[in-house]
Amino acid sequence: MLERKGRKILAVDDTADNLLLLQVFLESEGFEVEVAESGSTALNRLQKSIPDLVLLDVMMPGMNGLQVTQEIRSNNRTLPILLISAHDKTQVQPGLDAGANGYIQKPIDFTQLLSRIEALTA
Repeated sequence: MLERKGRKILAVDDTADNLLLLQVFLESEGFEVEVAESGSTALNRLQKSIPDLVLLDVMMPGMNGLQVTQEIRSNNRTLPILLISAHDKTQVQPGLDAGANGYIQKPIDFTQLLSRIEALTA
């Protein structure tokens, strides 16, 4: 198992309940979690501190996950980005094409989420 203590994750979702669920689960697994409720807030946080991984909801009002991915990639080619979507891969393909490292479907399977995070932050 990967040493998780000190690994930082930025979770981005416009739904407060989803953010809380992600934060509680990931912190219980030993990760440090910062949350952002919008794409623009996430980008502001990334200017101050770079996490080990970004968990990014695809469908958000204002700046969506695709736009956030494109903006991150214009400045940071290596930061792992894992998209979260209620839709299938065809809906997240533009985000993957923009440079996201993978995606996970809602409802989130937390065992699968943990495996993806560990693979991307190893």
